Amino acid sequence: MPLTRLQRWLLAAIPLIFLGLFFIYPVLAIFNISLFPEGRFDAASLRVLWEKPYYLRVVWFTFWQAGLSTLGALVLGLPAAYLFAKFRFPGKMLLRALVTLPFVMPTVVVAVAFLALIGPRGLLNQWLMAALGLSQPPINLLHTIWIILLAHVFYNTSVIIRIVGGFWANLDPLLEAAAAVLGAGPWSRARHITLPLLFPAILAASLLAYLFNFTSFGVILILGGPKFATIEVEIYRTAVRLFNLPVAAALSILQMGFTLAMMVVYTHLQQRMTIPVQFQPAQRTQRPLRTVGEKSMALGIFLVLGVFLLSPLAALVIQSFRTPDGPGLVYYQALFVNRTGSIFFVTPIEAARNSLAFAMATVLFAVAMALPSAYLLSEPHRGRFSLARLLDPLFMLPLGTSAVTLGFGYIVALNRPPLNLRTSLIIVPIAHTLIAFPFVLRSILPVLRGMHPHLREAARVLGASTARVLRYIDLPMLWRSLLVGGVFAFTISMGEFSASLLVTRPQFPTLPVAIYRLLGQPGRLNFGQALAMSVILMAVTAVGYMVIENLRYGDIEEF
Repeated sequence: MPLTRLQRWLLAAIPLIFLGLFFIYPVLAIFNISLFPEGRFDAASLRVLWEKPYYLRVVWFTFWQAGLSTLGALVLGLPAAYLFAKFRFPGKMLLRALVTLPFVMPTVVVAVAFLALIGPRGLLNQWLMAALGLSQPPINLLHTIWIILLAHVFYNTSVIIRIVGGFWANLDPLLEAAAAVLGAGPWSRARHITLPLLFPAILAASLLAYLFNFTSFGVILILGGPKFATIEVEIYRTAVRLFNLPVAAALSILQMGFTLAMMVVYTHLQQRMTIPVQFQPAQRTQRPLRTVGEKSMALGIFLVLGVFLLSPLAALVIQSFRTPDGPGLVYYQALFVNRTGSIFFVTPIEAARNSLAFAMATVLFAVAMALPSAYLLSEPHRGRFSLARLLDPLFMLPLGTSAVTLGFGYIVALNRPPLNLRTSLIIVPIAHTLIAFPFVLRSILPVLRGMHPHLREAARVLGASTARVLRYIDLPMLWRSLLVGGVFAFTISMGEFSASLLVTRPQFPTLPVAIYRLLGQPGRLNFGQALAMSVILMAVTAVGYMVIENLRYGDIEEF
């Protein structure tokens, strides 16, 4: 059922107007405040970035910590990817879900989990102090580069396992078998066959992990302290604490430029280095663990993954129930109490309600944007410059823009008529919608593209109206992908921290913002409440992830 030209433009108008008002306009405002501060071109704010050694150190730190973190994720993730790709064993699906769980956790939860495990009041320090009779914590990694690297590796190892392991599992084993018949040994086969074939997947996973580390915010802000700053953190500090908007805008331009350049390089390398491969079902390429060596390798990988990826989350849960008087629910009960007695005090449970309301609004906005966009993009491409072909990369632009840059753009652009939304509550779900929109779109689009067009055509021939076609043909096939997209939007909104820290009003904080505020206040009770709230947020995210994994339409997925 092809769309008419008018229908295509009407569908395109919905996301284009939204993106124009709440993405392109704020980004242009950033360029304007940095490059045209007095109405004429002035590159002074850009010159500051290379004239002052401090900003050069920030840029250099952003690059090298991202590279080192990515290397650590590769070292830990590639052996696990090999295990998941080549072998079948009991509990494999459960283990795969567990090792993916850290990646879907909000960054503020990851940061608090590492505080719960190896922070000054962390579980490991408490055990060592009790066992060795020490008065001071023996592990002092807070506000050091080591805890940042550990958190980043924890966060991104799942990316390596999922992308590389999924690609590896479908490589044709006959290629290696033929090389073995011709006398090639294991290392020769790995070097000349497996690694060249895996290179596109390793490159994609590495670049994705690098981008996450490059734009790291919550981990650096909470665990790094004032000593460390990525470009993302420096944008926040310069805009909010120093109120130097031109320099903050220059940093945003610098970050957007680097991000775009990395995406261009990735696309170019992928096109040049991707090798056509005859893929095989994973059932044909995988075999049981047979030898003692294979079982020992698997056991070692299980132990490393379990200790490194699950112990911070386990420590978070344990610490949330540990009080000075023994195990209890004190920290959870305190979430409902206004300890100051002030009408202006926002209890943690009120912050949770705020997050829930924002998340529900985000689901409605994101699905309302993504559904017409998916119908438009699922149309067959007619010509080299079809509307769908041109709009597809445009709809994905928010995915390559940092949430802090987006929030900063709202500060400078949406504070005057005709879009004076700076103090409006709706600005929060709008920001969350832009972040979630590409994920929701990519959840729906593969299903629409996979639907056989003859189903709709047959219904129309039999006299069904457009509404009946949508109700009886499209909706029964789309409902699972719509639900997956809605859960994506909900969990992203609940855990979003970077943009929320800039755009939320003080009296209406979200759950991650409230956690960050509690971490900045002294006292065991405040820290305990931050732990309890992080456990709640972790549980919501984990349930959302399980729903997504179980409701995907077969094996169709783009995220």
